[in-house]
Amino acid sequence: MTGTKTDTSLSSALQISPQTLSSWKGRDSTPYALCVDIAQARGISLDWLLLGEGPIQRHAHANNTEHTQESTTREHTILALWRLLNEDDRCAIQRALEEKKRLREMELKLAEMATLLSALQLSNDT
Repeated sequence: MTGTKTDTSLSSALQISPQTLSSWKGRDSTPYALCVDIAQARGISLDWLLLGEGPIQRHAHANNTEHTQESTTREHTILALWRLLNEDDRCAIQRALEEKKRLREMELKLAEMATLLSALQLSNDT
């Protein structure tokens, strides 16, 4: 998924240190939250991502319209609350959101790396 072929390029793609990647590999453990974020961002099935089972793509939800309405209502509520904040609070929230986005992107890259590593391990075992 990341298109990387080495641990160095994988750690770079995930924006993590090579030591962190090595630690995850040594423990044969990838942070679950990262896997969930990657699955959600890419529309990938967690069964496929974590276990290599079932279809790669997650099925679309039948209640998509209901979900969209809930999202719109939530966005309006957040916007109304945002307008009540002073500028310092808005800046602090924006910084926190930007950091959260950066962390999610890093976790996504990490999950892709874990998938690639798992595939490489399976190919080395055969």
